[in-house]
Amino acid sequence: MFEKLKIISLSVDHISFKESLEQIIGLSLKRTPSYICFANVHMVIEAHNDKTILNQVNNADLVLPDGKPLAIACKLLYGKKQERISGMDFTPLLLEKANEHKFSIFIYGSTENVINAFKEKIKHHYPALHFAGSISPPFRPLTDDEIKADIEKINLSRPNIVLVSLGCPKEGTWMSKTAGKINAILIGIGGALPVFAGIQKRAPRWMQNMALEWLYRLIQQPKRLFTRYLYTNSYFLFLLGRDWIKSLFKK
Repeated sequence: MFEKLKIISLSVDHISFKESLEQIIGLSLKRTPSYICFANVHMVIEAHNDKTILNQVNNADLVLPDGKPLAIACKLLYGKKQERISGMDFTPLLLEKANEHKFSIFIYGSTENVINAFKEKIKHHYPALHFAGSISPPFRPLTDDEIKADIEKINLSRPNIVLVSLGCPKEGTWMSKTAGKINAILIGIGGALPVFAGIQKRAPRWMQNMALEWLYRLIQQPKRLFTRYLYTNSYFLFLLGRDWIKSLFKK
């Protein structure tokens, strides 16, 4: 078990990029029922405001610091250096390792357009990787029968890895409900799937290094993201500042 660092409410694993990849490949080889969350500022605030979401994420087998602000928070609050383990950086490296092991991959979430683009990309770049299947669920709450049918379909395809792309907080909710019933590791990669598939562009490296990737996404989708980022980023900075001041008094 790795050390957990509490960032506001969320318990993030203090782990290196290499160690996290090794852990996930190990679980994939055994098809161990488990799930992995990549945590960013949005997820931290969602979890802070909703105890159900908090428990869903904190119960994951690994909670990795996807956002640069979370990696910075680990240093600020605990004096511990933490690599950023971005889902967008992690996904291609995971697929390389999966290709080496001739794993089987299933996709749950996203759209048919993104899934088809993903299939074409792995066909050309990861020829030993088997595409087990996909489910693009409707944009509404699923019935218990629909969830059961999806679980059965995934298990029948016998994947090593299920890539989940539902967005926060749906990803954590679905994975926490189904992880113990699916014989594979579930990995919530969210927006990394359309970027990897080539449907969306990622921020330039300099913006990633300066923790400004959110700004690049905001420029791309201002109407959808402006209110969310204004609220979540401001609230995160307030809560982080509060906890930092508390940590100074404790010292």
